[in-house]
Amino acid sequence: MDSELRQDIVSGDWVAIAPARSKKPEQFLKKEERVRVPIEGCPFEDPQKSGNNPPVLIYANDKKNSFIDKEFPGYQGDLKKWQVQILENKYPALKHKNVCAKEFKKGPYSIVEGVGYHDIVITRDHDKNFANLEKNTANLVFTAFKDRYLIIGKDNCMAYTSIFHNWGPKAGASVYHPHYQIISLPIIPPDIGRSLKGSDSYFFVNKKCVHCVMIEWENKKKARVVYENAGAIAFTPFVSREPFEVRIFPKKHLPFFEETEKKDMEAVTDVLQKVLKGIETKLKDPDYNFFIHTAPHVDKQKHGHYHWHIEVVPQISVSAGFELGTGIEITVVDPDEAAKMLKI
Repeated sequence: MDSELRQDIVSGDWVAIAPARSKKPEQFLKKEERVRVPIEGCPFEDPQKSGNNPPVLIYANDKKNSFIDKEFPGYQGDLKKWQVQILENKYPALKHKNVCAKEFKKGPYSIVEGVGYHDIVITRDHDKNFANLEKNTANLVFTAFKDRYLIIGKDNCMAYTSIFHNWGPKAGASVYHPHYQIISLPIIPPDIGRSLKGSDSYFFVNKKCVHCVMIEWENKKKARVVYENAGAIAFTPFVSREPFEVRIFPKKHLPFFEETEKKDMEAVTDVLQKVLKGIETKLKDPDYNFFIHTAPHVDKQKHGHYHWHIEVVPQISVSAGFELGTGIEITVVDPDEAAKMLKI
């Protein structure tokens, strides 16, 4: 295909789809093997023994699997059977206080104190990333995400909670052992703000959820659908900012991640696992990031138009002068061809 400039209907951003700049999509397949870091010395193999903070939440694959108090009152099971635990990051980007962040000015600049939450979510197995977790454990991870989100959401000082995963050093992971992060902020991040504004504007004009319209169109065309089940769908976006980018949506219109029922959450978890496994096997195990975009837990009455989802971004290309200078990403793999390669 010839190059095209495509505009994202949510953010309004422009992306250049320029497949002629690459010989073929296969050239982006990872060449080097992933370097496995030994268990010895891993800070997450036995988190508390390694000097990490006590768990905020801990989960095991049994009937009594969630604990909110750090002392685990009333829990009769074997703590050695933990599969997932959440703990406060030893080196947080933001620090929690019992007061809201102060806002002030310094010359022409606006400043908000770095008050918030920064948690680490750790799974037990040293080598199993999300794609390779047992189904029950993968569901426990998202149960943990939701539980912690709901707890943080009670703090009226917080405006937005970001949940994300960095897999591999090129994606920003400094520790090999699979882990996930939760950061809650006293502000709405700019990318989320643009997404909310675009979704709201589309709904104002069309009286429809912009993401539901995208899902309907992708399901009709089928060209970019990678995988779907009864409750969730994954596709390469028509306006892909990165090669092999994938977005995963619950099929039901759900603005808020934390209000998602178990059945719908498990459908999303299933799709995410299969997409990540496909990326691992078909793209030769590249590093990647995935993150959750959801309507914020403040001013909920304003955000019913939104549709929460997960974005998966393999770390395959590098932004250079044009991208940094213009804000226009050049995607050198046609999203249709990317979907063909990743289709499950």
